[in-house]
Amino acid sequence: MRALPLAAVLLVSMMCTGSEKKEGSAPGGEVKLETALFAGGCFWCMEAAFQGLDGVVEAVSGYTGGVTENPTYREVCRGTTGHLEAVRVRFDPGKISYAALLNFFWRQFDPTDPGGSFVDRGSQYRSAVFYLDEKQRRLAGISKKKFQASGVFGKPIVTPILPAKKFYPAEAYHQDYYEKSPGHYRAYRAGSGREAYLARLWGKRTRRARPRRRLSEKDLEKILSPLQFQVTRKGATEPPFRNPYWNEKRPGIYVDVASGEPLFSSRDKFDSGTGWPSFSRPLEPQNIVERIEPGAGEGVFEVRSAYAGSHLGHVFPDGPKPSGLRYCINSAALRFVPAEDLEKEGYGEYLSLFRKEPGRGK
Repeated sequence: MRALPLAAVLLVSMMCTGSEKKEGSAPGGEVKLETALFAGGCFWCMEAAFQGLDGVVEAVSGYTGGVTENPTYREVCRGTTGHLEAVRVRFDPGKISYAALLNFFWRQFDPTDPGGSFVDRGSQYRSAVFYLDEKQRRLAGISKKKFQASGVFGKPIVTPILPAKKFYPAEAYHQDYYEKSPGHYRAYRAGSGREAYLARLWGKRTRRARPRRRLSEKDLEKILSPLQFQVTRKGATEPPFRNPYWNEKRPGIYVDVASGEPLFSSRDKFDSGTGWPSFSRPLEPQNIVERIEPGAGEGVFEVRSAYAGSHLGHVFPDGPKPSGLRYCINSAALRFVPAEDLEKEGYGEYLSLFRKEPGRGK
């Protein structure tokens, strides 16, 4: 969404799914899955991050980028195989695009670290985007350029964009480690420094917040207003300045009207002059996915909720520092929860965001 007259151009959401390699065929109407390969340090953390995104069918921990065939974890840890710990993501491009996965990827690690990832040092823990075809290479370059220009990381991005090599799944005990050993996983994630780093850059809460509910399209059509349904399910855009939250100034959070996913905070809201609610960053980055929208301009992405797949609005590269981003969101896609109601509505974990600190004003 831009200020009029471009708003009319964006009334209907269009999604670019790219031309990534296909996984399987479509006899009998079966979905064709596509593949993405990412490295961002510890594969336990990267796998856990991608699992559960709407449209992601499978995330597998493994090794790629090196020369050793069928490497073991012990061999990779020695740093002599050339392999990186990585995650192979298989996804439904009809639900989530490769561009959206890229935007999610950059928010999961420190892409300015050339020597490893947080407490894990060595070449096997370096980050990389492994592209499977020319389309992925181009989209990865655009995405990297966008995040570099935002200045959010404070230093140059060193994550390379490399041609994909053979991917080797890791040993069975590494798969779904965040579910098999949740206590150890949480302790590792916090102790490694990853959790604190992501919280500093993207907000106080960076874990995957559990969504509140998931309803069918038929049920949503019954409980949502006609405008809410058209915006969230059909990609429509509401009129500027004639929506409930564009000028809302009370402290609180904004959740997905369809699922209850926490999306944005009043702490990151600003007056963009466009007539729609505008935010400099998400409250829960894992609850946001972005898709390239043809004709919308370079660096402009459609924004959807990760769990319910609700169309929310668009993100533009002309926002305030430090993110440099402007999330321009439809009020019809949101429900506002005032700070005083967070506890009773089940969002009590966010109360700390709105408590006054000593020596500071509102």
